[in-house]
Amino acid sequence: MPDDLLTRLRRFHDDAFPAYADTFRTLVDEGQHPTTLFIGCSDSRLVPYLLTGAEPGELFLVRNVGAFVPPWDGSAGFHGTAAAIEYAVLALQVQRIVVCGHSHCGGIRALYAGAPGGALNLSRWLDLGREATLPVAEPTPEALRRTEQRAVVLQLERLMAYPMVREAVEAGRLTLHGWHVVIEDGEVHVFDLAQGCFVPAAHAPHAGTGPYAPYVEADRPPPAA
Repeated sequence: MPDDLLTRLRRFHDDAFPAYADTFRTLVDEGQHPTTLFIGCSDSRLVPYLLTGAEPGELFLVRNVGAFVPPWDGSAGFHGTAAAIEYAVLALQVQRIVVCGHSHCGGIRALYAGAPGGALNLSRWLDLGREATLPVAEPTPEALRRTEQRAVVLQLERLMAYPMVREAVEAGRLTLHGWHVVIEDGEVHVFDLAQGCFVPAAHAPHAGTGPYAPYVEADRPPPAA
């Protein structure tokens, strides 16, 4: 059986890399200086570089199920997404954080349908999105769309509980942006704080607005069982 992955690796080295060789050499010699932390869903249909037209070195990427942000609790542990947020803000000093959800998100659907049997870590991870759910037994496509967007705003609020994020936002060094990609339309809807809703980028005056009220874990209701 042909090794398709090996073929693609060789194609990258022989065909794609030469066009970016100087760029990568500069990024090695001078280090990376991305301007944006992109927190996106792991879904294979969401392609950040294609979406934003970014070149190598412009995006610092975090991908996880649902594009969720864990609460800040000040503890030291294996918190991959939290560690990436800290590094992006404190070490890389990014100028923007984008939280990007999308249509037909399996993670959001699992908030209603449940995780696959045996997926213990996934089931616990989904608790980070449960506050975005609507009180419906069987979600319609519109309910799922609304939940996807509500989940994005929830993560933006939660980001404000990170001390380094809140400090940078309040100092004007960092902006937060909420996006929802409608995959089938190729349209990105950006969250407009003033209007309190998502607006198609084609009609939006900006790429999303912030800041957002600090997230206080104690003020939130416990996740649904």
